[in-house]
Amino acid sequence: MVGQVVLLELHGGADTHLQPAGGTHMGCCATSRPPQPRTDIRDCSVDPPYLPPTVTNTTDRLAALRDVMRAHGVQAYIVPSTDAHMSEYISARDSRLGWLTGFTGSAGTGVVTQDRAALWTDSRYWTQAERQLDCNWELQRTVWIESIGLWMLEAVPVGGNISLDPFLFSIDTWNSYSQALHGSGRILLPIETNLVDQAWGDQRPPEASGQIYSLPAEFTGSIWQEKVAGIRQQMQQHTRHPTAVLLSGLEETAWLFNLRGDDIPYNPVFYSYTLLTNATISLFVDEQRLSPSAQQSLQAQCPGPLCVELHPYGDTRTHLGRYVQDNVTVWLGTEFTTFGLYSVIPQEKLLEDSHSPVMLAKAVKNAKEQELLRAAHVRDAVAVIQYLLWLEKMVPQGQVDEFSGAQHVDALRQAQEHSHGPSFQSISASGLNAALAHYSPSNGSSRTLSVDEMYLLDTGGQYLDGTTDITRTVHWGKPTPLQKEAYTRVLMGNIDLARLVFPPNTAGRVVESFARRALWDVGLNYGHGTGHGIGNFLSVHEWPVGFQSNNVPLASGMFTSIEPGYYRDGEFGIRIEDVALVVEAQTKHQSGEKPFLTFEVVSLVPYDRNLIDLSLLSSEQIHYLNSYYETIRERVGPELQRQQLEEEHEWLQRSTEPFPSTATTATATAATLAIASLLATLPTVLPA
Repeated sequence: MVGQVVLLELHGGADTHLQPAGGTHMGCCATSRPPQPRTDIRDCSVDPPYLPPTVTNTTDRLAALRDVMRAHGVQAYIVPSTDAHMSEYISARDSRLGWLTGFTGSAGTGVVTQDRAALWTDSRYWTQAERQLDCNWELQRTVWIESIGLWMLEAVPVGGNISLDPFLFSIDTWNSYSQALHGSGRILLPIETNLVDQAWGDQRPPEASGQIYSLPAEFTGSIWQEKVAGIRQQMQQHTRHPTAVLLSGLEETAWLFNLRGDDIPYNPVFYSYTLLTNATISLFVDEQRLSPSAQQSLQAQCPGPLCVELHPYGDTRTHLGRYVQDNVTVWLGTEFTTFGLYSVIPQEKLLEDSHSPVMLAKAVKNAKEQELLRAAHVRDAVAVIQYLLWLEKMVPQGQVDEFSGAQHVDALRQAQEHSHGPSFQSISASGLNAALAHYSPSNGSSRTLSVDEMYLLDTGGQYLDGTTDITRTVHWGKPTPLQKEAYTRVLMGNIDLARLVFPPNTAGRVVESFARRALWDVGLNYGHGTGHGIGNFLSVHEWPVGFQSNNVPLASGMFTSIEPGYYRDGEFGIRIEDVALVVEAQTKHQSGEKPFLTFEVVSLVPYDRNLIDLSLLSSEQIHYLNSYYETIRERVGPELQRQQLEEEHEWLQRSTEPFPSTATTATATAATLAIASLLATLPTVLPA
């Protein structure tokens, strides 16, 4: 699933990531088409404005918020899309931006004044925003805080208060707003009472109440006491000798204590904070929600250094404030700590890193965790194969739409062993809807799947042994030359990155362009990130692994998705996504103390043969495909037979027939030269 955006492209027009970078110059594939009127997006230039049925009327909501703002003396209020733990996915209760705007994308910022309202979001969501915003809202096609700051300077007079909830903004984001407004005469005013919550009133969804439970021992990489000992050892070995680690990310506490919950849709986490010292462990959580086995696990060794003391969730700030009055040093990760908590700790008592030691430890899976994730992907492949076969039968009959398709694949996953539902809202997109990277269908506004259109399926599952995420794009009829070439080049990018061998300590951003090279060759590109980390029955987007500039260097034991794509606005979208494990490469020679690295793809579903143009592939790429298909047969075939899915097993055998090695020497040579050229740059750009 697309989880990151390439920020360098955000200042272009609406179609920056959808059109060829150098124009449509793909020979026979390019055609000129007169512009067609769009009925799926708003048009605020006509009177009365045209609004599609997907729009939410926000007039009353904005009026309620503006009343609250006046009561607090606020001229502008900033509303983020996050919660108090900087979670990417948030609960309905925390969906303040969604309630206020009607926009349901996972990334965005709103600003409201007494007479204007604007939403900032990235290129993944521009079209979605035009479908969901009414004309009360301006859409700003960027996420740069500098842009938000300039807009506020224009909208708010000198002396005006610009306010926000400090418990919903990261440290870096607060500092960026402070810098953008510095010397402007406007006041950045933190208000701990959330103004949107006041406007929302009793219509706001209730607090989470589900049970918090212990993960069975067979699905954990190690007991939580060993994890705590490992973090304490890092504290002792650090040159600053921190006395405590503060954990704000929900995944951090869940992973550390082998606990899970259901407070966030699609993510088995629960609201909590942890303060871990050399001698004590404080867990801030709703104690009443802990299962008896979870409570027994946490407090079996009380009193003592491995006794988890339970405190009310709402006491976190007060407890932290008391702790920092002593001679202490608190180690925290700035990516997941809000300014509201950070401001409690005096600067001289802070030890800051981008990510906490728990976040980094969680990112590298041990041998047991790796095997668990591999096993989850085998069963997940069974569900996806069942779905693809079902589509082949049903789509020609015109009996499947995007929404019913998403429901069906979710049900197939749910039937698999150890399933705990989807890992995100399924992206089931046909035709022009697939050009929206994060499109999800709804009942009543869903396209019927057709043999004449491309269909993109981006789905994932939560299992006790792992989290999955996979994307396949298919066409049941006759694809156009452009569709076939674009698909093949996306596949080439997926293969080139997956089979890459690279030095240890290489940052993902250094090798990310291998996934884009085949598209770049003909002037095509995509506007989202190339991959993200993935958890063991945790988040489908697990930081800090991936190919962005703010991700950590790749290391053996990390899992990441590899997901290049191509999107043609108003027509079709293509994405091919696999999850891969970083492993040590078997190389002829070894330079340095550490071995080189490569990827082991653990997603196990074949690609659509109907969309592959073999003439574009090199012999190395075809060899990789055949080897990958052999692995699929070996791993998924027996599981299909174990589940007595003989028709699906026959489909798998047909879909993984070896490809003939027919690639031209020129294609292979060009690919080899391009890879050699890129690798030659590695020594100059690797992090120190």
